[in-house]
Amino acid sequence: MAPVNEPHWIIHLPTTLTQAGDAALAMALRRSLGHVLAIDFGETTLSEEDRQFVRTRVWCDARLDGTGRCRHPAGHDGGCAPGR
Repeated sequence: MAPVNEPHWIIHLPTTLTQAGDAALAMALRRSLGHVLAIDFGETTLSEEDRQFVRTRVWCDARLDGTGRCRHPAGHDGGCAPGR
């Protein structure tokens, strides 16, 4: 990941999901591209096409010391677990 003070770009990937709870695509992308360090899956959010300023987080955003972010879904019960 680029340091916060360096310019960086966000890729917006439009999809045809019909429900916010259908995160299967996000899970498949995380499984297949989890090794790409430039992708921060902890920041994955969903929004309605016409309300893109209202976002729903897919994954827990808790950063863990030296292990990336928690691998659980947003709003999970119990403690966080390491994983990419």
